[in-house]
Amino acid sequence: MNIIAINQLEPRHKEAVYRLWNNEYPQQLQYTSMEGLETYLANLTNQQHYFSVNDDNVIMGWAFTFERENEHWFAVIIDRQVQRSGAGTALLNRLKADNRLLNGWVTDHYRYRKSNGAIYLSPMQFYLKSGFEVCSEIRLEFEKLSAVKIKWEEIN
Repeated sequence: MNIIAINQLEPRHKEAVYRLWNNEYPQQLQYTSMEGLETYLANLTNQQHYFSVNDDNVIMGWAFTFERENEHWFAVIIDRQVQRSGAGTALLNRLKADNRLLNGWVTDHYRYRKSNGAIYLSPMQFYLKSGFEVCSEIRLEFEKLSAVKIKWEEIN
């Protein structure tokens, strides 16, 4: 797997993100159209995108960082075919190399399902093993999503 970094998404990148998002995130977070994803991304500033591509140049993972409400945030999505292969760790390590602080939202339960009916497995343990801390007092509690904030900060 190779990692490529870009600032501006081209149509093929958007299609890959749309596919990964709808296949790997909980189904209640799916977008019914590309326009929905584009609207979400358009509301975020200072975006940096990272793609994990295989030897055939197929995008197998996506990570990105962005600014929202004066904080630096991130998200990572890995295709189920390469989960537990190191692709997610490689993308996360690249984010950590390029940033001093990362904030994210993570579900901390197993109540959601993916589009294929499989249980959405919380990535919490992955992030804890990667040096993130849980900000248990900061939660999102919406009809569509229940998640807790996680944070990583580079220590000099």
